Amino acid sequence: MAAIAITRLELSSAELRQRAVRFGDPDVARRLLALALVLEGRSREDAARSCGMDRQTLRDWVHRYNAQGVAGLRDRKAPGAKPKLSAEQEAEVASWVRSGPDLAEDGVVRWRRCDLARKIERRFGVVLAERSVGGLLRRLGFRRLSVRPQHPQQDGEALEAHKKNFAALVAGALPDTARGKPLELWWQDEARVGQQGTLTRVWAAKGSRPRAPRDQRHSWAYLFGAVCPSRGAAAALVLPKANAAAMTLHMAEISGQVSDGHHAVLILDGAGWHQPGDKLVVPENISLLHLPPYCPELNPVENIWQFLRQNHLSHRVFDSYAAIVEACCEAWNALAQAPEIIRSIASRSWAAVNV
Repeated sequence: MAAIAITRLELSSAELRQRAVRFGDPDVARRLLALALVLEGRSREDAARSCGMDRQTLRDWVHRYNAQGVAGLRDRKAPGAKPKLSAEQEAEVASWVRSGPDLAEDGVVRWRRCDLARKIERRFGVVLAERSVGGLLRRLGFRRLSVRPQHPQQDGEALEAHKKNFAALVAGALPDTARGKPLELWWQDEARVGQQGTLTRVWAAKGSRPRAPRDQRHSWAYLFGAVCPSRGAAAALVLPKANAAAMTLHMAEISGQVSDGHHAVLILDGAGWHQPGDKLVVPENISLLHLPPYCPELNPVENIWQFLRQNHLSHRVFDSYAAIVEACCEAWNALAQAPEIIRSIASRSWAAVNV
């Protein structure tokens, strides 16, 4: 077979060698060196052998170089099989996943790959294996995730309005005596920690069912926690009950953590023991701002509890109430000594106000 001449001559053999030295892809570098050898007068067989290829392969790369230059020497990704669903059909499948199944129509309360495969066949007449449906979902940006509980009485508009108008709500919570003072935003919540502990996900062999200890007794304590994301500060108490008297003690602890000369706005839910009154004493350097009802996801301390349970308090058996208190103290103290973790978990872009 006659050799194909190199017709693209804007780069000399020396320049091709320089490109090969600087090129990050070793395969492209080998092809550049082979072309340089050909331009220097070496036989095609010698040039191909020197660069780890056969003569036919070098012939193919000469064709590509003549047509596209150095760019043509890159490996091309195989296009793969043509998708069985059009872009419009894939968009419709994505809308099914976002809205969830209709129990009356689809007969299921959550999508599985087999359910989507059946609906795709009914709707479009296209048969997809479950594995192909999984690949489609990943390509559309979906992943299999744990769901977060949502109260049926939650007002989505009130939740969004709270985030949108957060700066105005903070300003409205301030008394006249706090006007002009630098502000700190604190978030507060309580968690019950006890012998009926939590279990979290662990790494284990595929197909196995890992086991973890879980107590069957019922002693518990309440961990009152508050964080200031901007400072990475934290204040907590472990108490036997959750009531106004316990909340008053926690308020005093938070008050002592507020920077001198600052005023704190404490954001918290609407629990009965969080309401101002005769039994709840609010320090002078703290003002309360309550979250909308049934919207715990607005409170970043919920994520603090998740972090503590996953990393300190789960998979444990507590022999006594004192052991529960000690575990809570150790977990919170470890968190308090890591302000960067507090900032990363509790910071919210919509909660940024000029403090």
